[in-house]
Amino acid sequence: MVQIPNPPAPASAALPRAVPTSADVARLANVSRATVSYVLNNAEAVRISEPTRRRVHDAARELGYVPHAAARSLRAGHSRMVLMPAPAFPVGPVYSQFVSDLQVALGRLDYTVVQYGTVGVHDDEAARAWAELRPVAVLVPGSGLGPRGVAVLKRSGARAVITLGPESVEGAHALLMDHDVVGHSAGAHLFDRGRRRIGVVVPREPGLEAFSAPRLAGVRAALRGTDATVTELPLAHDEGAAARLAAGWRDLGLDAVFTYNDEYAMLLMRALDDVGVRVPEETAVVGADNLMLGRLLRPRLTTVHLDLPSGRELAELVDRAVRDPAAAPEAHKVLGASVVPRESS
Repeated sequence: MVQIPNPPAPASAALPRAVPTSADVARLANVSRATVSYVLNNAEAVRISEPTRRRVHDAARELGYVPHAAARSLRAGHSRMVLMPAPAFPVGPVYSQFVSDLQVALGRLDYTVVQYGTVGVHDDEAARAWAELRPVAVLVPGSGLGPRGVAVLKRSGARAVITLGPESVEGAHALLMDHDVVGHSAGAHLFDRGRRRIGVVVPREPGLEAFSAPRLAGVRAALRGTDATVTELPLAHDEGAAARLAAGWRDLGLDAVFTYNDEYAMLLMRALDDVGVRVPEETAVVGADNLMLGRLLRPRLTTVHLDLPSGRELAELVDRAVRDPAAAPEAHKVLGASVVPRESS
């Protein structure tokens, strides 16, 4: 019987290399382990020369060394994780860019942003799921979190809870974003342009009520006491729904429409064009969000530009709150709005 020798193990089957440690980085950079810790943890209390910092970072990159987050949290007494629960509403390009800028700004302050999905979990119940991750700060979009949820997060070690919505919550810092100013700007613009029979698109998509209701209220407030009328127009974001609305458009007798945002404006303008309703001659159209695609339409879309806080400003608020968790909660109105007039109105 012929015995077939086992082939040599491929290189990929070799035992994995040991995980590099701070001691390995210290040896390669020719510094102490304490210096490695000071440099990689961005310690501000210790002065380290720039050449030494470069040597430590170069050695860490060469070895593939990454500081252990849990160990760093133990030394600091808290984590560096900022938790952003995923919003329960559909998000558009403006919000996505806002979150991206915030992540970059917090990263420069040595925080890590983690987005956490909470599908099917609502209000204060969700706070327990967030608390399990032991974040140092929590940024809560929309409404729903109450004082009990804030207390749960703080008892779990969160040094800062910040809400982004229309109202303040007891115990939390607040960035107040009341969207009535968006509708008010659109309504006032259309009235100034001589429009008196104004429709307002109200999306049917679940989760958008927190934005659509105040935008509708803002239009009503802008036209209160005038001879203008406001007609609510429920609309799903699909071509069939837009076509059905456009088919009966002339029967509505409207000479203008605020479409909630630019995406609904594009949807409705296409449907109006299909049935021969001319924009802006028969119906003026105003969107919101100031998306680039609105400038590519013909006629170009008049829109409401939203002024949101920069990622840097919010990151600095987070950092202040983490450094001084006993400070009184701050509340800031941060949503501004201004009309960008173009050809559609």
